[in-house]
Amino acid sequence: MEDLKKAIDEIVKEDIIKVVISNKANKNFEYNKITIMLKENNNKKYYQIEKYTDKQVFHENIDADVLSDKILDYVSSDFKQVSAWSNLTIFEVKISKKGKVLLSKKKGDNAKFVSKGHNKEKNYILKEGMIIEPLIDLGVFTKEGKVINSKYDKYKQINRFVEIIDDEIKKNDYKELTILDFGCGKSYLTFVLYYYFVEIKKINVKMIGLDLKADVIKKCNDIAKRYNYENLHFELGDINGFKYNNKVDMVITLHACDTATDYALYNAIKWNTKMIFSVPCCQHEFNAQIKTEKLSILTRYGIVQERIAALMTDSVRANLLECIGYRTQLLEFIDIAHSPKNILIRASKSNIPKDKKEKALNEVRNLMEQFNLNPTLFNLLKNDNLI
Repeated sequence: MEDLKKAIDEIVKEDIIKVVISNKANKNFEYNKITIMLKENNNKKYYQIEKYTDKQVFHENIDADVLSDKILDYVSSDFKQVSAWSNLTIFEVKISKKGKVLLSKKKGDNAKFVSKGHNKEKNYILKEGMIIEPLIDLGVFTKEGKVINSKYDKYKQINRFVEIIDDEIKKNDYKELTILDFGCGKSYLTFVLYYYFVEIKKINVKMIGLDLKADVIKKCNDIAKRYNYENLHFELGDINGFKYNNKVDMVITLHACDTATDYALYNAIKWNTKMIFSVPCCQHEFNAQIKTEKLSILTRYGIVQERIAALMTDSVRANLLECIGYRTQLLEFIDIAHSPKNILIRASKSNIPKDKKEKALNEVRNLMEQFNLNPTLFNLLKNDNLI
C-alpha cells in the first residue's frame, strides 16, 4: 500500500488533466472503469469522476486536493492499473499479481488527446438531467435523465439535429408553428422535437407525423397520448399523395427513400413552407440514369458512380430549392464514421436575387445534359411552371 501511495502521490504532483482507472480486480465491484477529468468553472478547477457500469455512467465532482486519495481508494482494492496524463507527461501504474507496484512515465504532448476528452463539455440543447420521456423510452437517457454511456453517439446525433433546427428557429420570434414530418417511422425524433418546441422554446406547435404503416401510426398516437403531447398526432398516408389545406411552416423528412424525398420537397414548396429540413436516403434515381462520354471516369467504377450519383442528387435538390426562393445549405448531419447518410438539406424561404436563381437553375440543366439525368423534383416543378 505504501508503494502504491508513493506512486500516486508522484503522479498528482503534476497538473493532471485525465486519469483512467482500469483492469478490474474485484469482480463484485459495480463499476467496470473509472475516468477522472480536470474541469474548470468560474475559474475554479475541480475533477469530475465518471464511473461506468455495463449500461450507465455515474458522475461525481471532487476538489483537486482529494484526487490522490480518490485514486488510491479505487486502485488499492478494485483495480490494478492507473493511466494518467498531464500536459507533457504520460504516467502508468500497474500492480502485478504478487502486489508489486510498477510506475512508468514518458514525455508526450497530450493537448490534442485532452481536447477530445472535453467533448462532453459541449453545451447541448437537450441536457443531461432533463427528464425527456422519448429519450428515456429510446434508451438514451436513464430515468434520472443521465446519458447511458453506450448511447452517447445517439445522444450527440439527436442534439445535432435539434441544433440545426434551433439555428434557424432563433432567427425569428415564432409564437406558433405548424410542422409536418414525412416518413416519421417510430417517431422518437418527432417526439423529441415536440418536447424541444413546447418545453424549451415555449412555441405553440401543431405537429403531424405521416407514415405508411398503420400499426406504427397507432402506436405513435398512443405514445403521444401517454406523454400528454396534445398537439402532436400521426396520420396514415403517402408522401406523394398527402393533401393538407392549411398553412405549413416547417417540413421535416428523415431518410425518405429515393424519390420520396423529392415528393416531400415538392409538397413543401407547394405549401410555401417557411423551413425545410431533409435528410435524404437511398438516392438510386441518378445512379440508374447517369451516362457521360467526356467524364466516363466517374462511371467506370460502381462504388464511385454510386457515391457521385448520390452527391449529385442532393446538389440538384439544393439548387432547385434555391431557384424557387429558398436559402439552402447542405450540412453534415452526423459524422460519416457513424453513417454514410450524413447530409442534411436545410432550406428557408428568403429573397434570393434573380441572377442567383437563374445561375442555380442553369447549373442543374448543365449537369442534366452532361450526365443524361432526369430528376424527379425538376420535372415536378417544371410541370407546375415553377421553373
